[in-house]
Amino acid sequence: MTSLGELIAPRRMGTGFRWLLASSWTSNVGDGVALAAAPLLIASMTSSPILVSLGAVLQFLPWLLFGLHAGAIADRFDRRRLVMLANAGRAVVLVALCAFLVTGTANIAIVLVVAFLYGTAEVFVDTAGSTLLPMLVKPADFGIGNARLQAGYLVANQFAGPPLGAFLFAAGTAWPFLLEAVCVSLAIVLISRIARSSVALAAADEPTEARKPVHTDIAEGVRWLWRNRPVRMLVIIILTFNVTWAAPWGVLVLYATEHLHMGAVGYGMLTAASATGGLLATVLFGWLERHVSFAALMRVCLSLEVLMHLAFALTTNGVVALAIMFVFGAYAFVWGTISTTVRQRLVPTALQGRIGSVNMVGVFGGIVIGQALGGVIAQFWGLTAPWWFAFVGAAITLVLVWRPISHIAAAKPVRADDDGSEAA
Repeated sequence: MTSLGELIAPRRMGTGFRWLLASSWTSNVGDGVALAAAPLLIASMTSSPILVSLGAVLQFLPWLLFGLHAGAIADRFDRRRLVMLANAGRAVVLVALCAFLVTGTANIAIVLVVAFLYGTAEVFVDTAGSTLLPMLVKPADFGIGNARLQAGYLVANQFAGPPLGAFLFAAGTAWPFLLEAVCVSLAIVLISRIARSSVALAAADEPTEARKPVHTDIAEGVRWLWRNRPVRMLVIIILTFNVTWAAPWGVLVLYATEHLHMGAVGYGMLTAASATGGLLATVLFGWLERHVSFAALMRVCLSLEVLMHLAFALTTNGVVALAIMFVFGAYAFVWGTISTTVRQRLVPTALQGRIGSVNMVGVFGGIVIGQALGGVIAQFWGLTAPWWFAFVGAAITLVLVWRPISHIAAAKPVRADDDGSEAA
């Protein structure tokens, strides 16, 4: 009988992947705790909607400010060590916050500064961390590897972490952040067990004087992306669908409580339904990858996205909304795993950090734009209007990208010094 460990992280993927998986899951427990505790802490210090929303904005702002630089830095240094250093920075920030809370000197300004510093360190952790999987496992295992990493995110970050964070916050404001600091520190220890030879980038051994300025590295990555049609199109699809997705998601709490009359508990159940759908997809992903082409799966996921917006625009029933959210969680997990896997297969190792960071800047840039649009649309035309905007925008985008999806899924990797024309 196959052991549980073999099912989760097959032996063929190597010990390094198992350490990476353990580190990622542990870190996600801490992040999930903060997912509930951080908004509660801010809300306990101020009733200003502007300051509360500012706390949310600070989660995305560091990506827009430092995302591209993080990618360039990840491509020129030992990525494992960079993850460890950035996580150490997160741990220091959390310990400082705990000290402020225990001594009673914390205020809203300190908390917002901590949020920004923590978010900045997280940019470097996520950017460098996303490059490690392609350096540890074979391309044929990218899909199952990303699925396992995403499963940890769903279980630890979405399910286990938030309730634990809320419980600990009720016991004392510092407790959830102390636990998060412990989780981040443990994640450093776990990732340090990966053999340096497995992930050290050859470019990191070049003489310092031979290195180009960071902005030159960024420009090189952007040029490669622009010339590589499949990767460029994938990033554009992600950016566009994040704009349409974020428009209604920015006012989801109002839509759930005022339009669907689900209350605060019902709103929380929507998130749980999404996570449950994602967990189902983690179980099925291996079978889907073996039996259905990536192109077909990508089209199905994007089509379901269009239908999801339409269904939310039409329904007035909370139970129906929960069912829609369950399906959303399932296909969103499949799309996220496939899009990451396709990008990792097509991008040369030396450019993984830069291309990954451009992708993440597009993700969070799309979210910021979409949320801004959604707020304005809901203000003037009602709480269902953002869903109609998302439906029309996503449908038009789907029609435009339907054929290119085949080229994206079937594209072959090119060298880092190639202009990408082979994959075009």
